[in-house]
Amino acid sequence: MDHQEEQMTGMRFLFVTVLNLLITVAEIVGGLLSGSLALLSDAFHNLGDSLSIVLGYVAQRISGKPQNRQRTFGYRRAEILAAFVNGLFLIGVSIVLMIEAARRFAKPEPINGDIMLIVAVIGLLANLLSAVLMHHGSKDSLNIKATYLHVLADALSSVAVIIGGILIVLFKITWVDPLLTLLVSFYIIYETWPVIHETIQILMQTAPDLDYDQIAADIVKIPGVIRVHHIHAWLIDENKVVFSAHVNMQDVKLSQVEETVAQISAMLTTKYKICHVTIQPEVHHGEKDALFVNKDKV
Repeated sequence: MDHQEEQMTGMRFLFVTVLNLLITVAEIVGGLLSGSLALLSDAFHNLGDSLSIVLGYVAQRISGKPQNRQRTFGYRRAEILAAFVNGLFLIGVSIVLMIEAARRFAKPEPINGDIMLIVAVIGLLANLLSAVLMHHGSKDSLNIKATYLHVLADALSSVAVIIGGILIVLFKITWVDPLLTLLVSFYIIYETWPVIHETIQILMQTAPDLDYDQIAADIVKIPGVIRVHHIHAWLIDENKVVFSAHVNMQDVKLSQVEETVAQISAMLTTKYKICHVTIQPEVHHGEKDALFVNKDKV
């Protein structure tokens, strides 16, 4: 992506974010005036997407800062923390709305379907405009594609609210409003939970899904390597894998050891897409240890 295209993409992100925030304000005001929970739930869905874009942009700027003495792996996890906070916010709001929707089922309240319908139509048109803007580039950038899909999901939520508004205006079926609130809230939780789950796995330094037995076998195939043990692997963010291992080698010159370590690193980087490799060469130390070792018990 050249500089001009990058500027255009930044302008699109800015416009879509501002438009989403305007939709959010309109739906919150419309929801309060009409008494529609469905509008409020859709408003928070839009707000969540706006926060996701803003937090993602800020976190992306932070994550680009260079490594230093305090952050030897850099600031890549700023984006993970932003995603985690945003996900918790969305799920918390969804639970509150679901509780209120259950209360509305037990004790229905009057709803102004006309206001609900007008605001939902405005939200749909704005979301469709955002989708058109973000469609360009969605095939080349995962970041743009993610935003594009979020905007399409917002448009679908607006369609659901429009249908609810029509039913309320024509047939005075007020229970459709809390029903839509539950559906939208369940959808938000369904959409958000995998993100929270993945961020927790990364923050807990859960091992990435790699074939460790095959990795050990591939390392042993390299000339001069006898055995592999004491493997550790974790994620800095959703893409960057860090790997370390103790490798028993033949008792040779240090210069030869360096060549072997370089071959191991090159293989792991090329075949397994590991971005940071640390190999501790040994001759006899730990030669009976398992592939994964609890250091506290060694």
